[in-house]
Amino acid sequence: MRGTGQMLDIRIAGGTIIDGTGAARSHGDIGIRDGRIVAIGDDAVHAAGTAARTIDADGMVAAPGFVDIHTHFDAQVFWDTTLSPSPLHGVTTVIGGNCGFTIAPLEPDHGDYLMRMLARVEGMPLASLSEGVPWDWRSFGEYLDSIDGTLMPNAGFLVGHCALRRVVMGERSVGHEATPEELDAMKKMLADSIAAGGLGFSSSWAKTHNDASGEAVPSRHASTTELIELCSVLRSSPAVALEFIPTIERFDTDVYQLLTDMSVAADRPLNWNVIFANGRHRDAIAQKLEASNFAARQGGRVLALTAPMPAVSRLCFESGFLLDTLHGWAEPMALPPDEKMRLLSDPVRRAELNDLAQQPSAFRGVARWERLTVGEVTKPDLTHFEGRTIGEIADQQGITPWDALCDLVVADDLKTGLYPRAAGDDDDSWALRQELWNDDRCVIGASDAGAHLDFLATFNYSTYLLAAARDREMLELEDAIHKLTDIPARLYGLAGRGRLAEGWHADVVVFDPDAVAPRPIEVREDLPGGAWRLYGEADGIDTVLVNGEVAVSGGEFTDARPGTLLRAGRDTVPVRASGPVTATG
Repeated sequence: MRGTGQMLDIRIAGGTIIDGTGAARSHGDIGIRDGRIVAIGDDAVHAAGTAARTIDADGMVAAPGFVDIHTHFDAQVFWDTTLSPSPLHGVTTVIGGNCGFTIAPLEPDHGDYLMRMLARVEGMPLASLSEGVPWDWRSFGEYLDSIDGTLMPNAGFLVGHCALRRVVMGERSVGHEATPEELDAMKKMLADSIAAGGLGFSSSWAKTHNDASGEAVPSRHASTTELIELCSVLRSSPAVALEFIPTIERFDTDVYQLLTDMSVAADRPLNWNVIFANGRHRDAIAQKLEASNFAARQGGRVLALTAPMPAVSRLCFESGFLLDTLHGWAEPMALPPDEKMRLLSDPVRRAELNDLAQQPSAFRGVARWERLTVGEVTKPDLTHFEGRTIGEIADQQGITPWDALCDLVVADDLKTGLYPRAAGDDDDSWALRQELWNDDRCVIGASDAGAHLDFLATFNYSTYLLAAARDREMLELEDAIHKLTDIPARLYGLAGRGRLAEGWHADVVVFDPDAVAPRPIEVREDLPGGAWRLYGEADGIDTVLVNGEVAVSGGEFTDARPGTLLRAGRDTVPVRASGPVTATG
């Protein structure tokens, strides 16, 4: 593509080039024309012609745009076409439709159920889902068509199990296994959705996933036969990926075999969610990672998603997410706000609720009420509690931590933000985290961007990784970039993305390696219906190009919406559970 004599659209000048492959950095210019990289290196760029625009990258790194394979932007695409804040963190490609939660395919009378399910399980405000999403499609293809050409980053979507079940089985999707006829109908709908561009299939058996009534979401009622049969649809299709949450507890041989059978049936890699590194759980994590070895022996490929930061979560009695995993709490946390307020105000009933919380459960540690720190309150007369632990408040008031918590939460109309101690922020956990980053059975990701808007702020995983790798000397920059770009792009068969190479799509991030880091998390009230979310921008991310157009400049969004709606087959290359990985431009 050199020496054409045509003018370049953009020249990125004087930067340090890290191409995403893990190769050593180089220094030079990058030439871009018609959305593609046409030249790399000073001589090649000079030969390619002059440029209409030059981006000064002196002192900066130019790298491939980051690829985030675990997001939940399925609804946000309608009210925020930037998919903020992800591009501010260097992300140029996102994959949605994870954990079995999509909003297509759709029957018109099922929209209310899906809205309420997403509000409960993925922390998306119900008012935003109601006011910000049109809910006017039926097929998966119609959903994709409705957002094609509107987005800032590239975006592809998996087909979610819950939506398939709801369309085919209706109310029977909760509480019942599928009949053979229903399973056949789901398989056909999945095949049609992939033919329309769906990148693969996602599902969940996680006990944390409950609908608005406190019942297990539809995918949790599927048999192993149903899961494997649905995965088999992918084998003869252009789909590239499987994503699944088998359990939030320890894996056993049955889990190993299910993950293996799903991957083998589809002949596709399967990534499961999620590992947060915690030195106290080192043995359990090692046990889960054995799923990869187990699958490999049978011709499957199973990978773990791992988040690069300690687990910092925000609990809120209004949504009840994670709290509903405590023993006996699923139904109480699904109550309407006024009933929940009455429950927590009644001394007898609140005592019974605490007794249940102290029984064994996967997240029983959450019920160490004295350890919770009050983050945000909404009532001005309660602000003096912010920054204090429930234990400190209880000691001052001369009551139990549980009673102090209930009194505060009720006084704040259930909206109080409560923060458990960060899990995995000790030296042993950081050592384990480094091991996981370098384990080829793991893929760094699990951002959950677009979901858990009042619970998690892991959308900044890319800039967090770069800052931690630098400040803690955990990874060379070339390795960190490789793990954010080429590895996830190859896993999902994204054609011509994930590397800086001639002929490849010009998805590029230009950043200051000494300054790149996530900014502090804040509350931003910018959602439809007046709802708010946890939000955070980045330092050091100067320029982000998507398909050769500047999407972020000086750390701020532009008006460009150059993203490609990624469709299986058209924008991907074949991916198999085993065998060589292709990476065509």
